[in-house]
Amino acid sequence: MTKIHLEVFGAGKPIVLVHGWAMHTGIWREFARQLAQDYRVTGIGVPGHGRSGKIDPFTLERISDELVKAVSEPSCWLGWSLGATVVLDIADRHPERVSSLVLLAGNPLFTQTAQWPGMDIHLLDEFAEHLHENCQATLLRFLSLQVKGLSDHKVFLKALKTAVFECDAPDAKILQGGLEILKQMDMRATLSGLNIPVSVILGGLDTLIPVAVGQKMQLLLPSLELNIIDRAGHVPFLSHSLETATIISRFMDEQCI
Repeated sequence: MTKIHLEVFGAGKPIVLVHGWAMHTGIWREFARQLAQDYRVTGIGVPGHGRSGKIDPFTLERISDELVKAVSEPSCWLGWSLGATVVLDIADRHPERVSSLVLLAGNPLFTQTAQWPGMDIHLLDEFAEHLHENCQATLLRFLSLQVKGLSDHKVFLKALKTAVFECDAPDAKILQGGLEILKQMDMRATLSGLNIPVSVILGGLDTLIPVAVGQKMQLLLPSLELNIIDRAGHVPFLSHSLETATIISRFMDEQCI
């Protein structure tokens, strides 16, 4: 069994936090403690990231299966960025383990098409190519994109760097695998078929997840709760932690058993 690193805080209704590409559980720590004033919050490490063991092959199905094994009770699963793709897959294939979903700066189809707002696939291809040349520089560029456009972007970039580089970066094979998931997975049918409470939180200044995707997601799932934090980018739990926590708390109290 793969070792999955957990960081658990507080007591109450359970929330599981799934981080994004190239990150680890430490990225959540301050925000998790904030939520833990009212809930039992578990930061869970994606395999091959931080202190979680590796899996091979690094596929969405394997990631989801390993994470579910590490959580003992039905929970609200919150996925950020790549983590949103993971929690959608968990809700699809392990519905008995998911009471509700929060998609934080996530997109069921990460890449842009003529009909769907997303990230330019060529940019993902650039990241994949540059990982072989200079992994750390590529990760730093990715971090910079997450805070681009924020008024205090230098402050938040420093905080991101501190959190991310607390642990060694995932190896190149794992990072490439994560990019392939983002490029290939289309979870729109999964989203439209959900019959559990779903909340989406987007940043109005996010350069990776266009805010326009929110309305597209509502068309797929009319019951979906859409929240937009106008001045936030891709890391609203860091730049706008109080607003983000307030949205999650309201959702948990109103929608979740």
